[in-house]
Amino acid sequence: MEAIVKTEGITKEFSSVRVLDNISIEIHRGEVFGIIGENGAGKSTFIKILSGLYEPTAGKIWFDGKPVEIRSPADARKIGISLIPQEFNLVSDLCVYENIFLGEELLQKNGFLDIKAMVARTRELLSELEVSSIDPYARIQNLSVAQKQMVEIAKAITFDSHLLIMDEPTTMLTSKEVEILFRLIGRLKARGVTIVYISHKLKEVKRICDRVMVLRDGAFISLEEVKNIDTDEMARRMVGRELKGIFPEKKSVAGEVALSVRNLSVEGLLYDISFDLHVGEVLGFAGLIGAGRTELAETLMGLRLSQSGSVTLHGRPLRLRNPWDAVHAGLSYLSEDRQGSGIITSFDVVKNITLTSLKEYAKPFINQKSEVEKSKFYVDRFSIKIPSLSAKLEQLSGGNQQKVSLAKSIDTGPRVIIVDEPTRGIDIKAKHDIYGFIRELANTGISVIFISSELEEIIGMCDRVLIMRGGSIVGELPQERLSEEEIMYFATGIKGGY
Repeated sequence: MEAIVKTEGITKEFSSVRVLDNISIEIHRGEVFGIIGENGAGKSTFIKILSGLYEPTAGKIWFDGKPVEIRSPADARKIGISLIPQEFNLVSDLCVYENIFLGEELLQKNGFLDIKAMVARTRELLSELEVSSIDPYARIQNLSVAQKQMVEIAKAITFDSHLLIMDEPTTMLTSKEVEILFRLIGRLKARGVTIVYISHKLKEVKRICDRVMVLRDGAFISLEEVKNIDTDEMARRMVGRELKGIFPEKKSVAGEVALSVRNLSVEGLLYDISFDLHVGEVLGFAGLIGAGRTELAETLMGLRLSQSGSVTLHGRPLRLRNPWDAVHAGLSYLSEDRQGSGIITSFDVVKNITLTSLKEYAKPFINQKSEVEKSKFYVDRFSIKIPSLSAKLEQLSGGNQQKVSLAKSIDTGPRVIIVDEPTRGIDIKAKHDIYGFIRELANTGISVIFISSELEEIIGMCDRVLIMRGGSIVGELPQERLSEEEIMYFATGIKGGY
């Protein structure tokens, strides 16, 4: 088959640390080309080189049979390469149509912006993505995480691209939205567009891709037709060994009530929320996108103010006016939007880990040695792949950024930790590590609120599950009744609630 992309000896180094080593492959025109590997395997580095965000240290690239030097995203766009990044690349203060055409604005003959044409084209794109409910004039900051993802996709397909790179495109989408995306991929493929598809969801790779390349520690491991390899073999090649028992054994026995929430309401978002969280319990919150799970977490952390209701921690009433109130009381939060509210990518690893707990290191001056020692502990415990502790987070893969964010959440010494989509964008081995650590926290008496859209991990991790719909808790399932079917019955309204 004809190659649209050919690479020869592509290598990338950061501070003399080689993160991509001698990658030589061909990507065929009109195929869906999967790339898989652990966090830090080199997947994001490779596609950032193809899309002009990084320049290779060594190696050559051919595009459409011609040698090219892709030194910037503008260079990539000129030859027909578009990227849907794992992390949002949107301007919060601008509206949807302004983001989609940012840097590529449509102009009238007199040189003024053709707003009417841009809005009309935006409506067409959103209609193609089956999300016409998104207003082209809506500001990005007012959209849900899933809606932002759809805007990123619309932005990438605005102009006719020959190669479209998708980096973890489904991590924040509902199953319905995933199906919409897959239908779009099918239409693009039929037009001859080549798709490079990166995902940790191996079932998706098996379903949507024609061939799959495995990277490990920056090196090429294999390139195989998807029909000839199953998901178990994909996982084995990613980690270099068998990985069994991804979910830890549930050993903890829930104790007395740690957190008690009664009749909590936020106007237009949450309605009469009441539940108890016990000491050492992993309490799951399931539901469809927009059910109110993240809004509940943000309210408990003082990021949103409640109109009514009460919250007590070990019998002590809490007044949660801001996040510092929550942290001081013993609550901690791992946000689903790690770059938006979890980490500061321009800061190094140490500064991010101790960002919330910095007061504990200042007596009265900051004890940098203690900061470094604690950061080394977390880097080792979570197998965070970094060039050095002084590396800025913008240099790390998305999964390693997520691990740093989790370390930051734990470093405050919480009695209750809320984890919202804790394994988003994380490979199977890293998931295994994080699941084990969350269970260890529960076994030491820390209470965990576990929010996830992945029903497999809700069932595998949680002692009990509450299901939300429309801002209300509509069902509760004990361990012995947990199943994907039962959860979806409540989440979709077949059972429970109004």
